[in-house]
Order: sequence, then C-alpha cells, then structure tokens
Amino acid sequence: MKKEILGLRLIQNSKNHLIDKMTLAKITEEIRKFRDERDWMQFHNAKDMAIAITIEASELAEQFLWKSQVEIEKKIKDDPDSITDEIADVGIYLFELADNLGIDIIEAMHAKLKKNAIKYPILKSKGSNLKYTDLD
Repeated sequence: MKKEILGLRLIQNSKNHLIDKMTLAKITEEIRKFRDERDWMQFHNAKDMAIAITIEASELAEQFLWKSQVEIEKKIKDDPDSITDEIADVGIYLFELADNLGIDIIEAMHAKLKKNAIKYPILKSKGSNLKYTDLD
C-alpha cells in the first residue's frame, strides 16, 4: 500500500513499516559500498549478476523442495534465517543489478504491475491460475 506523508511517497510493508524511496536508496547505497570496499564491481556485470540472482533464487527454492506445507511452516518457525537469508541474497543481487543498469527498481515494479493488470483483468483472472494467453 502506498501513502504520501509530508511529500514523501511511502510504501507500507506487511509489518506496517513505512518505507520511502530514500530508505530503498540507502539500502542500495549500502550494497554498493559493500561491493566497492571489496573491489567486486569488476565481477558484477549484468550477465553474472543475472546468473547470481538465478543461483540465489534456486537456493531459496531448495529450502522448500520436497517439503509438505507442515514441514515448511516448521522450518520457518525453527530456522527462519535459512529462508530470510536466501530472500535477502536474491534481493541484494536484484537491487544491485538494477542499480548497475540505471534502472529505478520501484518504478519498474510499478510499471510492470500496470502491465500485468492489463494482461490479467480481474473479471477474467480472479481465482484462476491460467496464463494471460489462455484467459477467455
């Protein structure tokens, strides 16, 4: 959910924390600083970043592989870091890739949601798992 307070466009997350674009910019700056202190920019080209995102997403998926919903809930309760760390890894690489390419990730997500709203109109897609090309 988005709000505007004192001229700041804020995003409300699931824990009701208000996040503004400056906070996201600060996180991106921390990622950039971490990378640059280690002189890793030379390795962080678009191809390798995209591959790294895929690998980290696979490591996230592995946390759920072959587990029932009950087992997943137990894992989240007993060892939440194993999942949150993988989600963070995906996010860190994703934010860095967008930053490296000069893409405003928040604006890109807003634009994509608008495109998806056109592809998946509520009346045709509500309660359906069909791809937009199969909706009729």
